[in-house]
Amino acid sequence: MSLMTLPHLCNPKGRRTAFLCSLLTGVALLAATATARADEPILQTEQSDVTTLAPWSPHTILVVDAVYQHNKDGRAYVIDADKGRLMGMVQAAYNANVTLTPDASHFYVGETTWERGNRGERNDLLAEYDARTLKITADEKLPSRALVTPKRNDLAISADASRVYVYQMSPGSGVEVVDTATHKVTQTVDVPGCALIYPWGNSGFSSLCADGTLANVSLGADGKPSMTHSAPFFEPDHDGIFEQSPSVTKDGKAWFISYTGKVYPTTLGVNATVEKPWSLQEGAGMKAAPDSAKPFEVTWRPGGWQMSALHKSRHELYVLMHKGTFWTHKDAGSEVWVYDTETHKRVRRMVLPVASPMVGVTQDDNPLMFATDEETGDFFMLDAKSGKLLHKMKALGGALIFTVAPGEG
Repeated sequence: MSLMTLPHLCNPKGRRTAFLCSLLTGVALLAATATARADEPILQTEQSDVTTLAPWSPHTILVVDAVYQHNKDGRAYVIDADKGRLMGMVQAAYNANVTLTPDASHFYVGETTWERGNRGERNDLLAEYDARTLKITADEKLPSRALVTPKRNDLAISADASRVYVYQMSPGSGVEVVDTATHKVTQTVDVPGCALIYPWGNSGFSSLCADGTLANVSLGADGKPSMTHSAPFFEPDHDGIFEQSPSVTKDGKAWFISYTGKVYPTTLGVNATVEKPWSLQEGAGMKAAPDSAKPFEVTWRPGGWQMSALHKSRHELYVLMHKGTFWTHKDAGSEVWVYDTETHKRVRRMVLPVASPMVGVTQDDNPLMFATDEETGDFFMLDAKSGKLLHKMKALGGALIFTVAPGEG
């Protein structure tokens, strides 16, 4: 029976006839639907599988969004920058910190959770992930960690990956030392009046101090710490230091950059030495920028969040620059200025697609450069030699921090 035959049958004069008509109509509709579906392809049954990421290359990067989706939680992304595509992701708590081992085999996530979401027992944690399977290989509770605006130097790792350092403020400033073999905190080193971690070698780190010095902590063979201080080299009240200035763990080299654009070449260690500073503006053929004594003078200045990066073998320092007054050190950079760290001269000047608070660079012979749009969360991959845009990933995150493989130190 077809639908065409139903109209002349379905002229009900009673309840029984109406019921029969309704039943016949339903049967006909089902038959018609089945006939139509017979011509459609049959979908395969969904299957799950587990894959392993390809070995990390110099253009594989770890990108952390610390405040994903309205401050709910964070994300750690593994990205193939050659293709501009996402390879994998792990979830992290709000305001997480991440550090990558020098061989890019594992990465560590420092995070904080509460038993009832926003209250209850607090848990400060250090999770270790396999960088290719993204499986957790260790998940240990910490005594504490500094739950502040995420910075690279809140969490760091030694050159031989034997120790992870966790900055904390509970209640005073200190650094927890984690043995990566046992996954246990071996001790907490107090660094009063100082903050953050700039690791050097296999058993030492430095911190920036409020009196303009560096505190240098060496861990002896017995694990006991000893501390020295450098001479004061900057005036925090007049020309502060960007805490995300680049440093290299293996040899302890660092380039501390001030708000006005002074660069202090430094060798970290037990007896840390700070060389005479040179000026970013003078290296570009301009007059040096004034400090807080002349706060309203507009000139090109460094600024942003992760505002500088280093290509170690090429001796190149990448700095985000913008036009502004003295107290604009948090403003995003509209350009990237590249300097030779040996001659102190600017060698390139690149205009960014949009003003970025972040800059990163890979460490190979054909380096890529990274930037972000803090308004949209877009993530840009550019040629580090020309500034040419190669790829863009939309809406990756609003608070991104980069780590390249192998690490910058």
